Amino acid sequence: MRTPLALLAVCMLCLSIGTGTLAAQEAKAEESTRLEKLLSGEPPETIQDLKAMQERFRSLATKLVPCTVGLRVGGAQGSGVIISEDGYVLTAGHVSGQAGRTVTVILHNGKQLKGKTLGGDFELDAGLIKIEDKGEWSYAEMGKSKDLGRGQWCVSIGHPGGYRPERSAPVRVGRILDNRASGIRTDCMLVGGDSGGPLFDTQGKIIGINSRIGASARSNLHAPIDAFTKGWDRMVKGETWGGNQQSSGPARGGPWLGVTSDPNADNAKIGRVSENSPAAKAGIKAGDIITRFDGKDINSFQDLSRLVKQKKPGDEVEVAVLREDQTLKLKLKLEKYEGNN
Repeated sequence: MRTPLALLAVCMLCLSIGTGTLAAQEAKAEESTRLEKLLSGEPPETIQDLKAMQERFRSLATKLVPCTVGLRVGGAQGSGVIISEDGYVLTAGHVSGQAGRTVTVILHNGKQLKGKTLGGDFELDAGLIKIEDKGEWSYAEMGKSKDLGRGQWCVSIGHPGGYRPERSAPVRVGRILDNRASGIRTDCMLVGGDSGGPLFDTQGKIIGINSRIGASARSNLHAPIDAFTKGWDRMVKGETWGGNQQSSGPARGGPWLGVTSDPNADNAKIGRVSENSPAAKAGIKAGDIITRFDGKDINSFQDLSRLVKQKKPGDEVEVAVLREDQTLKLKLKLEKYEGNN
């Protein structure tokens, strides 16, 4: 039987342990609150602040890279993100294009799946794809974009230059510079091929989809996730609306170059040149890689298509072509697409 003194010692020990546990819990809660303030835009002040932020971003990357996919649609490449176990994929409208197109969906481990394009809001550059192969896929949750604040940290993931088996999808960390209903602007670095990839908040929820490079490499635009939420039912039905609905190919009466891509390449390698096309007349050949168009760098066939569409029939441009180990500079004149070329 314990003496009163022994019982008192046990009680004091229990009190000490309880007090220590409570203090540890309070310290942990304080650290968590501090981290959330930092991720909302409050400037870091200590090494501990930076380490806490780094650990959060590292944890997000591990969780979210497997949900990010590469896409091949026609001759173009882009990125996307799986948002449901049964295989719905969000991407940019200019990547998916019209409904009913066949898509190759490339998982983070290189496995290739068959998919179909559904609908899209081309005004806000929002597109939807459905994986047709059976399976259960890693996916990310959709968040909200309406109330995002300037200075909040965010994470962008994609496949610049197209999917490459020797690397995982690069992760870019940045902050929100501007948030409007028409789009989100961040300083996350984007290059060709990132289009359609996801933009996440620091809780790992999708807040946007990579849309296009802005005025500089660190001022880039993303379709707001609220556009997908609002137009979801229409997209699932295969309906498309707004903007340029011919974005995935040359529009009748629009500028025409006359090339298709090599579907196995992750750059702007030419697979076929149409006879008597502007490209053929300029001397472009199948197997050439276009590296510059009208003074702008080309990283993917998607970049090339986008820049061509910004021109008018009759415009003269200079292109840089890599042929074997030689770079050639060629001049060509774009023609009007008649729809039967």
